[in-house]
Amino acid sequence: MPEPTNITVAVTGASGSIYAAELLHALAADTRIAKINFVASENSLRVFAEELNLSGRNDLVEKLLGASFPKIQQHPETDIGANIASGSYPTDAMIILPCSMGTLAAIANGLAQNLIHRAADVCLKENRPLILCVRETPFNRIHLRNMQLASDAGATIFPAIPTLYNHPQTTQDMARNFVHRVLAHIGLPQPGAYQWRPD
Repeated sequence: MPEPTNITVAVTGASGSIYAAELLHALAADTRIAKINFVASENSLRVFAEELNLSGRNDLVEKLLGASFPKIQQHPETDIGANIASGSYPTDAMIILPCSMGTLAAIANGLAQNLIHRAADVCLKENRPLILCVRETPFNRIHLRNMQLASDAGATIFPAIPTLYNHPQTTQDMARNFVHRVLAHIGLPQPGAYQWRPD
């Protein structure tokens, strides 16, 4: 798989804002990435406020990263005419982190009700990597069925489950290691990423 340079990142209304922040930090700093299309759902804004004390959609990237980055373009979830809504736009991969069960359901059943759903649908129809970092517990049968449907359609189900074998000291350590694993999965290994080396 060629090295991705144009990534779509979506954040939905599931717990796990710290994962989204760490993902944007990593991609913003990665010189291999030329463009990041970023979409935050309306429900994700509530979670950002609850978990990271960040309020409002305006200047969300700057609030998350502490600076503006020209390569990050933020889109409203209502803008179904955005670049990432078209298969002719050359997105290399899309990551939804965290991915709510409602978003999973819409994608799995082809219900493109907003830009996040539509961009994911485009990735599936164009056979591009789509990573759904689902965040819920326990899973009911509907959740499991939708994960199966999305996987059968070509998505990768990548639950937001932190590792412990790397002895994380903070929640940020846990989130960063998870993000490193997601990015390695799409061909973007990160410098300093933990690698298991058994004795």
